[in-house]
Amino acid sequence: MPQKYAKVPPQHVAVIMDGNGRWAKKRLLPRAAGHRAGFRRMLSLVDHIFACGIRYCTLFALSCENLNRPREEIEGLFEIFREYFGKHIAPLVEKGIALRVLGDAALVPPDIAASMREAEKKTSAGKNGVLTVAIGYGGRQDIVGACNRALQDGQKVTLESFAEKLSTGGMPAVDLLIRTGGEKRLSNFLLFECAYAELYFSDKMFPDFSDADFDAALEAYAGRERRYGRIE
Repeated sequence: MPQKYAKVPPQHVAVIMDGNGRWAKKRLLPRAAGHRAGFRRMLSLVDHIFACGIRYCTLFALSCENLNRPREEIEGLFEIFREYFGKHIAPLVEKGIALRVLGDAALVPPDIAASMREAEKKTSAGKNGVLTVAIGYGGRQDIVGACNRALQDGQKVTLESFAEKLSTGGMPAVDLLIRTGGEKRLSNFLLFECAYAELYFSDKMFPDFSDADFDAALEAYAGRERRYGRIE
């Protein structure tokens, strides 16, 4: 039977947090101000997502391709990451949320890479949910990495064993992918994991994407039939 949200709520929701720079430009502000506004929205939205009973939340914070942006913008994002991993981990520990970071740690400054690993250790005992943040991440790059790991192990992979070799190994596939900012593409995000994800696109820039907007995405998900290739 087709599955509906009313019976089976989304276990894993992923969010492409797009539109911070355009949000700032519309207000005649520097792009850094948009990223700061998006950071504040992210902190609040994550609380709401887990309050909705969702177990896995994955956020796209910085792609491999984003690193080609002007250095000033990238340095501003690095400062936000320093603040997040330095000051905002204690609430995750208190709420029992485990943190995972995806991406190539070599693409960020060593101090940020170290703080990411430390944050993962501090929250590793969390049993109430998993928050995953993708930084310096690319879906195609991750797939190539998984292939190389399989070759090194001399394994003939199955869908299940290959999924375990991805950086998201151990996590369920994405049920609902939300992208803000009006664009309608995956942008190299969780390509394998989103094979059967329901896609939801919002024209709202991420700093304006409210808890009510997230609830509207859940309502849209509730109305979609999850057939996985079957017929009714």
